[in-house]
Amino acid sequence: MESTIFSLLPPILAIAMVLITRRVLLSLGVGIVSAALLLQEFSPLETLQSLWTAFQLSFWDEGFNAYNVFILLFILSLGVITALVALSGGSRAFATWAMKRIKTRRGAKLLTAFIGILIFIDDYFNALAVGQIARPITDSHKISRAKLAYFIDSTSAPVCVVSPISSWGAYLISLLGGIFTTYAIVAYTPLEAFVLMAPMNYYVVAAIAMVFFVAVTDFDLFAMKSHERRALETGQLYDPEKDVAGELKEEFPIHNYGKVTDLVLPIVTLIVATVIAMLVTGNQAGGSWNLFTIFENTDVPKSLLIGGLSGVVVALFLYLRQFGKNPQADVSLIGTAFISGVRSMMPAVLILIFAWALTYLISELQTGEYLAGIVSNNNIPEWILPALLFLLTAVMAFSTGTSWGSFGILIPIGADIAMAVNPELLLPVLSAVLAGAVFGDHCSPISDTTIMSATGAGSNLYDHVTTQLPYAIISAIIATVGYLTLGFTGSAWIGLGVVVLLLVLLFTFWTAKEKVQAQAS
Repeated sequence: MESTIFSLLPPILAIAMVLITRRVLLSLGVGIVSAALLLQEFSPLETLQSLWTAFQLSFWDEGFNAYNVFILLFILSLGVITALVALSGGSRAFATWAMKRIKTRRGAKLLTAFIGILIFIDDYFNALAVGQIARPITDSHKISRAKLAYFIDSTSAPVCVVSPISSWGAYLISLLGGIFTTYAIVAYTPLEAFVLMAPMNYYVVAAIAMVFFVAVTDFDLFAMKSHERRALETGQLYDPEKDVAGELKEEFPIHNYGKVTDLVLPIVTLIVATVIAMLVTGNQAGGSWNLFTIFENTDVPKSLLIGGLSGVVVALFLYLRQFGKNPQADVSLIGTAFISGVRSMMPAVLILIFAWALTYLISELQTGEYLAGIVSNNNIPEWILPALLFLLTAVMAFSTGTSWGSFGILIPIGADIAMAVNPELLLPVLSAVLAGAVFGDHCSPISDTTIMSATGAGSNLYDHVTTQLPYAIISAIIATVGYLTLGFTGSAWIGLGVVVLLLVLLFTFWTAKEKVQAQAS
């Protein structure tokens, strides 16, 4: 079954079930079992062994799997920070402070978008940190959690994939370095090539432009419109009957003794401690203080955990500081807050473990290799290559739930095809691969970054996927036209111009439509 059309069945089955049943863990579980059955040709005992291996690898992969475990502990630490900040009254104080200064929904949305772009070091870090900062502000202005998740997801990976000073940038520059060595490319360095590729990433251009247009206007499509209407009319920011990760249940009294610093200081500590840990671990592994060397070698999960635990310590200290001043302060509530914080993050932890297990089994079925072979084994016209690689990578990232895995498979294949057909297409083709991976990642309910964005926003995963999908598809259509234009003209700048023109036309049409509707009412 490996590297055949049957290898597509498990991801298709899991994704279809998510959309039909809206039960994420059940759907992932069905995908995992079906993948194990196919991998072991329906042998019961060997299927059970594959299932055990798939889940075991999240914690033990030829030794302690520090990467996955540290990520899970970081998620739990954020839940504890949130609970302690709520217990101290910091969340309420920050929301009150924000309401006085950020007086409009537009301002709250724009602030969230800008924060998402500024925190570009790592997509996991972005998703959870932006959620912690922005959620009190967007909640106070009755902005749905689905829209917050959209803002987070569309300013995390899209920014990281074009930022050389990020965990993504370091990984991609290292991949480019291997390709340049293989083909003896000396016209530019891997870093220079990465910078040149940024304006050719048409999906990122369209997705980020879309974020700011949505923030400035009420460009609410399909399911997003119903979520926003419910938030405005009833104050319900998410469906309370659905499983929502990262949302605290009020199991302790929340009082008015808190200050803005009770929220700001733990988050600032989290950010600063994480950045310092990334610099130190990168220097230790790379032996240099060069920023690109640091981010190429930094230990992201370890740094995130250090930052998370530092934030917990500061949040705990700020609550303990209230003893003697706040008659409601109670030591016994600290334990309640810790339990509540961990419990709020357990849905995200379980979904992530299931997603990792499915990703492992899909990799064993060689789903990515099968998709890649569709292109590499056929004679493809030169002009269609950028658009085709964009769409193929999107399908791969959507099916496998991993953009980095798609990079690892299709960047070398894309480079090989471009160098054989027309070396001048190398950077456009590689840019299309990066763009397609982010697009597919945005649409996939089994993607870890999609899961983390929903968690950071306190949104149901199904709601996040279905509300983000229309915006991602529109951005992808615009990007595809851009890549087709690039292929026809041979100019990346003309392709970018077409992308910008289409965005302007779309935004102008929608704005005019809104004015007509406003006048009619």
